[in-house]
Amino acid sequence: MSYDSIFENLNSHGQGHLLKYWPDLTEKERAQLLSDLKKIDFAEVNELFRRANDTSKVILEEKVEDLKPIPDSHYEAVPNLSNEKILEYENIGLKEISDGKVGVLLLAGGQATRLGFGHPKGMYDVGLPSRKTLFQIQAERIVRVQQMAAEKYGKEGKITWYIMTSEHTRGPTADYFRSHNYFGLNEEDIVYFEQGTLPCFDFEGKIFLDEKHHVSSAPDGNGGLYRALKSQGVLADIAKRGVEHLHAHSVDNILIKVADPVFIGYCKSKNADCAAKVVQKSTPSEAVGVVCRVNGHYKVVEYSELTDEAAESRTADGRLTFSAGNICNHYFSSQFLTKICNFESKLKLHVAKKKIPYVDHEGIRQKPTEPNGIKMEKFIFDVFEFAENFICLEVARDVEFSALKNNDAAKKDCPSTAREDLLRLHRKYVREAGGIVEDNIDVEISPLLSYGGENLEDLVSGEVFAISPYHLKSMQESTANGNGVNGTNGSNGTH
Repeated sequence: MSYDSIFENLNSHGQGHLLKYWPDLTEKERAQLLSDLKKIDFAEVNELFRRANDTSKVILEEKVEDLKPIPDSHYEAVPNLSNEKILEYENIGLKEISDGKVGVLLLAGGQATRLGFGHPKGMYDVGLPSRKTLFQIQAERIVRVQQMAAEKYGKEGKITWYIMTSEHTRGPTADYFRSHNYFGLNEEDIVYFEQGTLPCFDFEGKIFLDEKHHVSSAPDGNGGLYRALKSQGVLADIAKRGVEHLHAHSVDNILIKVADPVFIGYCKSKNADCAAKVVQKSTPSEAVGVVCRVNGHYKVVEYSELTDEAAESRTADGRLTFSAGNICNHYFSSQFLTKICNFESKLKLHVAKKKIPYVDHEGIRQKPTEPNGIKMEKFIFDVFEFAENFICLEVARDVEFSALKNNDAAKKDCPSTAREDLLRLHRKYVREAGGIVEDNIDVEISPLLSYGGENLEDLVSGEVFAISPYHLKSMQESTANGNGVNGTNGSNGTH
């Protein structure tokens, strides 16, 4: 393609400025710029920019006239369920896992920049006694729940793990899993695919250059999942494998119950096509979106969009009326995903005004101190309103949700809080199984030994855990590591 034809195409879409520095570029730099430009459908992204701005104006002008909590008929809370009901749901979920009908969609494109890490966030080690990373913890939970399904139904169905990376994290993620022998999973049951990107615009609709030879772009949000599933053949793979239930979640929740059989069983028993796990908001002002009904449709309303009156209103029993805190933990039937992916281009776009580095008219790269442009993204939860049967499952925050987003200086959603939340939960599991442990003792339970507190009584009942740290392992794991059965007070694992 000649320079003239490229320039004509860009100019016809108002983006001719992207070639301004062509004469200054080396052959290698020109090749890089051409590669960037060929990836962009300029008619499409210009239309996305127009739609995103129109949507943001509508949102600003929109008044929520009909805001209601999720009705009881579509909402259950695990802490309020009987043990018999939880076991019923769990058994349904384990049967689906045993039959190979369950997959996991992991949102793992982040590079952990707020953590100052510079690698895929899933490779982060929060400082547990085992030094296990988020990826390893989650992989081992999959291994364990597959074993639980096999123990219950005599057949170990394989959970397919679909891992959405970014362009920059795909290689390092795949290398990491390969170098650790996939943490006991089968290589063929791990499928990587890439989140898409969109160009960054100034407020007038001009695409930024990040460098003279490189177009500025940003990930298209976790709602970019739907386009990526279709464009990269993942939907076809789901159909080929016979997967019917997908558990979707972000990588940064250290307490995530991956492929949770209770959640899967609940959704199957209710014939749901889409669902969300939620936690109770801790306070009216907690900065978390809430799942609710808006004008008859299920949506997530951001905390900033709730009026003070709505945020602070309470039910007769004293609970917050709008208490269903969204934690990016979702269920999709494969049929629903297929339907959504066929019209994902119609999903709303969200505008984020950002400080975007750019090349100025003099060819100098600038780092603005104030927002100078927009990044466009889609949100994974914007499909809720299209579900024919949407339901919610409330779970206990201390059991299932602890996010890792910031460095320790923030003192919130950081490595220290994630580590302590997991160790606190494991102390709880030990006590429930009959062990004795003080709050200042660190006890970590390997996911290969226990998925959610089960399988511990024979190991810890009557034992006193007195000296930190303990790492309780399965016999298989201990033998593989050459540790055997050791640890203070006869605990199986390392001390």
